[in-house]
Amino acid sequence: MSAAGGPRRVAYETLRAVHRDEAYANLLLPVEIERAGLTTQDAALATELAYGTLRREGTYDAIIALAAGRPTQEIDADVLDALRLGTHQLLSTRIASHAAVHETVALVRATAGQGPTGFANAVLRRISRDTPGEWIARIQETARSDDERLGLATSHPVWILRAFRRALAAEGRADELDELLRADNASPRVTLAVLPGLAERPDGLSPTPYSPVGAVSAGGDPEHVVRAADGRIRVQDEGSQLVALALARAVPGRTGERWLDLCAGPGGKTALLAAEAIVQGATLEANEISHARAGLVRSALRGVPADVPVSEMDGRERATAAAGTYDRILVDAPCTGLGALRRRPEARWRKSAADVADLSALQGELLSAAITALRPGGVVAYVTCSPHLAETTGVVAETLRQWGDEVEELDARAAVQSVSRTPLDLPEPASGSGRAQLWPHRHGTDAMFLSLLRRR
Repeated sequence: MSAAGGPRRVAYETLRAVHRDEAYANLLLPVEIERAGLTTQDAALATELAYGTLRREGTYDAIIALAAGRPTQEIDADVLDALRLGTHQLLSTRIASHAAVHETVALVRATAGQGPTGFANAVLRRISRDTPGEWIARIQETARSDDERLGLATSHPVWILRAFRRALAAEGRADELDELLRADNASPRVTLAVLPGLAERPDGLSPTPYSPVGAVSAGGDPEHVVRAADGRIRVQDEGSQLVALALARAVPGRTGERWLDLCAGPGGKTALLAAEAIVQGATLEANEISHARAGLVRSALRGVPADVPVSEMDGRERATAAAGTYDRILVDAPCTGLGALRRRPEARWRKSAADVADLSALQGELLSAAITALRPGGVVAYVTCSPHLAETTGVVAETLRQWGDEVEELDARAAVQSVSRTPLDLPEPASGSGRAQLWPHRHGTDAMFLSLLRRR
């Protein structure tokens, strides 16, 4: 199709919005696809082009800089996004080189005018003359350390791959780093959550390997399944399902319990907990400080026949004001999102090591406030979509130190195993704790972390 429309233009507009407006690709791309009226095949191509380009952006920028003979900061931002898109097609897809070059140059002409087309054409033709392996070797020669070489080859900032290495080493699995980095750059399969008690797994969908409420499509876009289910079947990572179910099912409860999802946006775990609460005779409340995300939570709950009030407060204030109230609380804390780089690829370029200290402080405050809101015997699930030790074991260890004998840590690894269809490879951390860490390369899930704390 012409660069004036179609999947390339949709992918390009997504890249521009991500870089110019700090948009989120996973939220914007479906809207752009629908607006463009793309066929299923073209929608799949637009998704691969946008996500693949964002995942490999660090590698592509290094290659473009060499091919252009200038730093990418000196290239017009809109032209640079087109070059990134063209480089992805040349080095990581089966699209013919002449088509990739021609369509990308046409895209530059349509969006930036005639002026930069000669430059774009020259850069792309230069890139097309060598193999991906040759370009990787060439950019690695510019690295100043082994970690920088690895980061250039796998398109991960050095601080992230070092954080991954430390987290894997805490399990005695540091040798899995290369496998994890490769998994981060692969397209994840789409998994669905079939809300328990409200829907059955449709014909044509297979069960996920671990989550008892998970389903996966054998192929194609499951959007028709989601639309037909009216909110009772929804897209959700299998790891997210497991950590929510571990809180809901692993600890014996009683009818009439009160549950709280303290940081509920965008609402996927909220909907699953709401369905579980109906089954178990509990009631659920939700809270989300962001008005826009609170709206997403309410939308996610439309398929659940229960009254789930959604407040819009700072989670720390919300929990502290309800001291001694709840039996189970989910703290799905704001984090760096390093565990979901496959699905939110722009996160690796937006976050920095400097963000971790502020986030971990907030995470600790939210967790401590949640413990305040627990009844004696109540359980809080502390969850992050990040394996960074400062956001996971560091927060839990500091919280346990603050609360002393008032709080005990349960075996989250056993809790996750108890709700899983099949055994999970969950090595015990070197700390000897029962904290559970899921991984993309090992489990096919986002890198979800779970700790369960019970107020004595």
